[in-house]
Amino acid sequence: MAKVDMRPVDGVQCPTFEKVQRCLQPFCLSKKQLEHVRDLILDDMERGLKKDPPKKSTLKMLPTYVRSTPDGSESGEFLVLDLGGGKFRILKVKLESCHRAEMQSEIYAIPEEIMIGTGQQLFDHVAECLGHFLHQRNLKKTILPLGFTFSFPCVQSKLDKSVLISWTKGFHCSGVEGKDVVQLLKDAIHRRGDYKVDVVAIVNDTVGTMMSCGYQDHSCEVGLIVGTGSNVCYMEEIGNIESVEGDEGKMCINVEWGALGDDGELSDIQTEFDHQVDITSITHGKQCFDKMVSGMYMGEIVRMVLIKLASQGLLFNGVTSPALLTKRCFQTRDLSAIEDDHTGLDAARQILSLLGLKPSEQDCLMVQCVCGAVSARSASLCAAGLAAVATRILQNRQDPKGSVVVGVDGSVYKMHPKFSAHLQLALKDLAPGCQVKFLLSEDGSGKGTAVVTAVAQRLATQRLRINEVLAPFNLSLEKLKEIQGRMRMEMDIGLRKQTQPTASVKMLPTYVRATPNGTERGDFIALDLGGTNFRVLFVHVGKKEEGGVQIVSKSFSLAQEVIQGTGVELFDHIVDCITEFQEENDLRGRRLPLGFTFSFPCRQTSLDQGILITWTKGFSASGCVGEDVVRLLREAAIRKGNSDLMVVALVNDTVGTMMSCGYDDPACEIGLIVGTGTNACYMEEMKNIEVLEGSDGLMCVNMEWGAFGDNGCLENIISDFDRDVDQFSINPGKQKYEKMISGMYLGEIVRQILIVLTKSGILFGGKISERLKTRDIFPTKFLSLIESDTLGLVQVRSILTDLGLRSTCDDTVLVKEVCTIVSKRAAQMCAAGIAAVVEKIRENRGLDNLKTTVGVDGTLYKLHPHFAVNVQETVKILAPQCDVTFLRSDDGSGKGAALITAVACRIAGAEARAA
Repeated sequence: MAKVDMRPVDGVQCPTFEKVQRCLQPFCLSKKQLEHVRDLILDDMERGLKKDPPKKSTLKMLPTYVRSTPDGSESGEFLVLDLGGGKFRILKVKLESCHRAEMQSEIYAIPEEIMIGTGQQLFDHVAECLGHFLHQRNLKKTILPLGFTFSFPCVQSKLDKSVLISWTKGFHCSGVEGKDVVQLLKDAIHRRGDYKVDVVAIVNDTVGTMMSCGYQDHSCEVGLIVGTGSNVCYMEEIGNIESVEGDEGKMCINVEWGALGDDGELSDIQTEFDHQVDITSITHGKQCFDKMVSGMYMGEIVRMVLIKLASQGLLFNGVTSPALLTKRCFQTRDLSAIEDDHTGLDAARQILSLLGLKPSEQDCLMVQCVCGAVSARSASLCAAGLAAVATRILQNRQDPKGSVVVGVDGSVYKMHPKFSAHLQLALKDLAPGCQVKFLLSEDGSGKGTAVVTAVAQRLATQRLRINEVLAPFNLSLEKLKEIQGRMRMEMDIGLRKQTQPTASVKMLPTYVRATPNGTERGDFIALDLGGTNFRVLFVHVGKKEEGGVQIVSKSFSLAQEVIQGTGVELFDHIVDCITEFQEENDLRGRRLPLGFTFSFPCRQTSLDQGILITWTKGFSASGCVGEDVVRLLREAAIRKGNSDLMVVALVNDTVGTMMSCGYDDPACEIGLIVGTGTNACYMEEMKNIEVLEGSDGLMCVNMEWGAFGDNGCLENIISDFDRDVDQFSINPGKQKYEKMISGMYLGEIVRQILIVLTKSGILFGGKISERLKTRDIFPTKFLSLIESDTLGLVQVRSILTDLGLRSTCDDTVLVKEVCTIVSKRAAQMCAAGIAAVVEKIRENRGLDNLKTTVGVDGTLYKLHPHFAVNVQETVKILAPQCDVTFLRSDDGSGKGAALITAVACRIAGAEARAA
């Protein structure tokens, strides 16, 4: 890797140079050694992000609560306080959205007695200087947002709260370590009382560097400082930061890599000179990596080497000087001057002469070699650290050969003539697959901190707007109880004879009077019509220990001309499909009981009779609405010459779901569908069903709850987005509850929200793609994908890219938030309906506590990653006296229809035997 330039004098390689080269050899780190450092840093980064790693990391990996890089829209006027050394700056920064920054600044000294005095003295001095700065600019009556650059190791818990871990850089103010430095600053300003500022953010100088460069190039997500000290920061996935709540988006991590090796892991590459520098430092045993890399120590390392070489008679004729023996007499700026290819030897002679030495030309050349060895090692170690950071970022992106933009600041990187070239050369070897672009920071601790403050302000303003847009979807417990109560009220209205005709929740009797008891046996035919695919099933119901329910089925597609033609054509085609299935399975001639799952609103007058109320799901076959669909099927069978059909039961898919689950769990007496549409059914007391005669026993009621709210009872719950979706639907003003819950509509609600947030300039840079303007272009399956815990933001981005949207990480996080809040509201509203049902069953039976099971089917419930959990948790809250189990159905529309038929046959057989 880095090589020491040992050039001969007068064309001859003399023994002295060979001895000097041997002395400097430990500074020449091999590729293998640097790869070990890189991998060590990677491992320490991983452990540093964990709350309780098996072995503590030497890297602090401090969350900064900087969650976003600039997007280019940041503008305004800001104050910056930059405290990181014996002098500090105060700046007024004006940012303009065209990437320009105007800055006014003043530098103030911190007397040594304050640097080692009390914390109150320090912050009172800072507050006094800040007051002077504001007074000079007539700003004391203006409250400006302030960003505080505080370049010392701190633990942040918020963007504006930061606790000092330990002082560095010669500071030893008492009463500060372990305290929130932002609060100490605020307290000092309050003690003065003659001005006010709004401290928005506290920023490490490394973060400021990244943000300063990010103002020019929005893809910058690494900040590197190589100056008096050295450090790096980068944007990490929040899900990997165990000390921070949440798992979406990114947060800047202040690595604090200076302490790498404090556990002895770098002892193999430390030289005797590193140990000497450490022993004489005020932080003995700490900041191992920093002491091998940063400008504060490089000059001192060179001085130690020069003393050793002189003591061996290899330099200055074996003579040293009092000045050379004085600590810190040789500065890192001297290295930069001496390593200049054009003026370096002259600079060496001048610097050494000022130290009381009389160097020969050979001395100057060898000193130049010493400086080169020390600075090249520093650059190589920086490259190893940066390679680790770049590798980590690309691993997070799942893009091993991507590009990384690094913002850089620091006197060593900027002023040393060869440092950046050494670093970039070594980086190519250590991260060969990564394209690294370096940007020089323009005042990271000033402009960069202003940008952090501006980004924080932008995000705060945007958050207010986001909260305003999403507020209607945040249902309080009070609102949910209100929905539950109204559903219960509408259920009662639907059960009463006088009010049932105008009820929004129809509460249709199904004539299913019992759930399976486990004794059902036999062979059955089941039909399933609820969409453009029609299924025919042969179902054998046997003993559970002998296999239970066994199914053979076949699906047939229904063409548009069939579902939108005449009723005769539709039912003739259905019978043709049944006949084909019977022939393929040797069922012709067997007159088997048949259950017909017909997933459209019907008013049943008996178990085998149902009047179609209206077509849904794109069906519009003429001559069916108002007719008994079982009669239409029977007539088609006669026309087609199929005498094997014995229709016993007409079944709603929700009822089929309840019966399918009831076979596995006798406690199941509720059916729920949440898929393209939504509905529920349950076993109601016959005495409460006023539209039917009789008061004994139970009957399943098909609620048809999708129309809940069509009478206006949900107007204070319905949002403007719901109204828009309803207005442009094929049935405006109808099925309002369903349109807030079911999979057919959730994606469209999300699309409407995304458009509003984009028009507000919050999403996608304010640019709406043509595809996003297209209705129904955002299917509900996108919600399930986007909310998946296993799908990374990169994959979410690809979904948005397919919609013609250029998204940032922040965009993808917000899109996920929108999807989450829309689906959560749907789940909670569904739960409010179920809570109303289980509470009614409990009260029907006069129980203090009810234990019951809900059979569930539907793609939204089954496939959405969080929907089911949200439903279950909300039901627990709204119906605390009910112990509700949710059981997923395996083919409710097929198996369930057969089981209803089996139960009907069982009951009929029992009645016949009794007669």
